[in-house]
Amino acid sequence: MTLLQRLDRLPLSRPHYVLLLIGGLGYTFDGLDGAVVAFLLPSVREQWELTSAQSGIIGSATPIGYLVGAAVAGLLADRIGRRRVMMWALAFYAAFTLVAAASPNFSFFVGARILAGVGTGAESAIIAPFLAEFVPARRRGWFIGALAGFFSFGYVLAALLGRFVVESGGDGWRWAQVLTALPVVLLLWWRRSLPESPRYLLLRGRAAEAENVVVAMERSVEKATGQPLPPVETPAGTPAATAAQPTVQQASPTLLSALRFLFSRAMARRTAVVWIVWFVATFSFYGFFSWIPTLLVDRGFTVTKSFEFSIVIYLAQIPGYFSAAWCNERFDRRRTIAAYLVGAAVSAFALSQAESVGTIVLAGAVLSFFLNGTYAGLYAYTPEVFPTWIRATGTGLSSAFGRFGSISAPALIGFFYVSLGFGGVFTMVTAVLVAGVIAVLVFGLSTAGRSLEELTETDAVHAAQEDLLGTSTTTEGTHA
Repeated sequence: MTLLQRLDRLPLSRPHYVLLLIGGLGYTFDGLDGAVVAFLLPSVREQWELTSAQSGIIGSATPIGYLVGAAVAGLLADRIGRRRVMMWALAFYAAFTLVAAASPNFSFFVGARILAGVGTGAESAIIAPFLAEFVPARRRGWFIGALAGFFSFGYVLAALLGRFVVESGGDGWRWAQVLTALPVVLLLWWRRSLPESPRYLLLRGRAAEAENVVVAMERSVEKATGQPLPPVETPAGTPAATAAQPTVQQASPTLLSALRFLFSRAMARRTAVVWIVWFVATFSFYGFFSWIPTLLVDRGFTVTKSFEFSIVIYLAQIPGYFSAAWCNERFDRRRTIAAYLVGAAVSAFALSQAESVGTIVLAGAVLSFFLNGTYAGLYAYTPEVFPTWIRATGTGLSSAFGRFGSISAPALIGFFYVSLGFGGVFTMVTAVLVAGVIAVLVFGLSTAGRSLEELTETDAVHAAQEDLLGTSTTTEGTHA
């Protein structure tokens, strides 16, 4: 049997849940670092007497860094390894978050937030494709959806920091950032406990290391379950590539070769759908969450009330993520993404029409539920459509493209809010969400229950790689 067959047959148990917790904590603090800016903004705007345009620039600073980090991290992870990039990204974002906390002025603060965003973007882009390579096909949708759900805990923590630390006044906005940098201590645990992906190791020709990782997983699963390991079964009709494991990849992707491959005839449709949905979800998400505290204040609510409402809205993220994780397995990722985008579009339109406190908070909470559910589907779906040798790069570039939405949304909303008002802003968000629904339903790929190799190790994909890159990724039935 191949190493990948042995890995994919393992039932979810304690070693998988440890990986879920490791990656989930990374996402928790990525979410915290990104979300806390919305709660710093009113204090920073007052302290430095910023215009609406300058406030919009602050809202766009972290996403700019996120774009760079996501794109670079994917390329690096396919070249030097997922684990190493993930750990360095955490250290990078923690360091520059501390720098941002000490900012003496607006320009310095924007620069530090951009660099902190490089770290969060790199880490966020790597965690899902990295851990997807450990999880059996039958549970991968739930696992990665639940993994993305840890973002919601970060947003709730950000709202609590806003209410109880930023709201304390004075340098509260600085101390909130200091607290978001504390997760750097996770590196002590990750360095000892986090294995490298066996799929990556095989592609790099490090078969002995891959064997050691799989053996350790097998032993841990046996110990955790108290049961003998299940036999390896290859379903009838499964392509040969599914049961095989890849040999060493002769060349790591460059940015140019990656883009040529991703938009080749075999991959263009997959890539376009993923990029469009990333843009739609991220534009809507950042357009909403970056401005909701400020918009509420401008509609007459106190800063305290605004932050309290935001806690309620952010709490709605938690069931949004985990309900979509469940739907990933039951209804396929593509349908889950489309359904949650529809729900987000309806609730965004409802928010555009809301007038009273109750209806604004209710519509905002429902929008939060559906937007974050969309991400649970998207984080599971994206790594599944790219081959192993370019999986991190493909996921990173998709996430990076989505960041054009997060960069443009705060600035556009800050610009158009003057002329369109509260209702007009969220009507615009509704239209963007509808475009995403059409793209994923009409052109999306069904991935539920299919192994990563079955989805990506096809003749057409191999031919595209050989034609465009001049390399060859073959598969062989190596037995371990």
